[in-house]
Amino acid sequence: MTEADAIDTQDEQPDNSQQAGREQRYTGEYPIVVEGLTNRFGDQVVHEDLSLKVRRGEILGVVGGSGTGKSVLMRSIIGLQVPQEGHIEVFGRSITDADPDETLGVRNRWGVLFQGGALFSTLTVGENVQVPLKQFYPEIGSELLDEIARFKVVLTGLSAEAAAKYPSELSGGMKKRAGLARALALDPELLFLDEPTAGLDPIGAAAFDRLTRELADTLGLTVFLITHDLDTLYEICDRVAVLADKKVIAIGTIPELLESDHPWIDEYFNGPRGRAAKDSHDRAKADSKAIDSAPDKGA
Repeated sequence: MTEADAIDTQDEQPDNSQQAGREQRYTGEYPIVVEGLTNRFGDQVVHEDLSLKVRRGEILGVVGGSGTGKSVLMRSIIGLQVPQEGHIEVFGRSITDADPDETLGVRNRWGVLFQGGALFSTLTVGENVQVPLKQFYPEIGSELLDEIARFKVVLTGLSAEAAAKYPSELSGGMKKRAGLARALALDPELLFLDEPTAGLDPIGAAAFDRLTRELADTLGLTVFLITHDLDTLYEICDRVAVLADKKVIAIGTIPELLESDHPWIDEYFNGPRGRAAKDSHDRAKADSKAIDSAPDKGA
């Protein structure tokens, strides 16, 4: 089942959606808790005894080599992948043991930007944003749906007119923002981003990073962010979780990870691209500090 299929399947359940109610915001320390997770596909073991805790309010970057199961981990957390072993809790409620109908009160509290956007090609941007709203709040009228959709579109930096466009009329960066607008449709507390800057030019990627940080700070989001982009890790991530050897081998700030002697971590952060990202980040911080400390000529 593809991500778009999963969204479409959920949208075909109006009876269940009417049972969804909005709960108070989560105030615990860890909105995501993964313990002893094992995922297998035939003879291939992707995760084995993987554990992870995500802190409320942080942007957690998730990195790892190809085949380490970063997207599989995300899909397990949001219930699209059923693990063979382990336990997952979101907002203190079980995802792995619960009946799908029992998780309705959890699923309307997260938003997901799948890799590539996973927009419905036959729907406009505004109609794409309305998909989760119609699923969970079928009582909302069409006029209010249109208004909410336009607001979410503008919130992600697109023009209000973009709501009337189809995905085929958008650039790669605009598709990412449109997918983000849909992810934000339900005013989520959790935001899952799967390679959000993949395929974007450096300027577009940097702009998307800034948008993510601003939205997280303004809306009080906890962000689970899968990425290969070292610039993203340095610029906006509070902590980074490293997947290797079928589990999370390390989690912490980048300075903390730089002290690790694990070969993959050393190669990733201390290789040429890692050093370039660090140098760029250090220069940007120095420039910002110089601007902040410069005397005000207008005074």
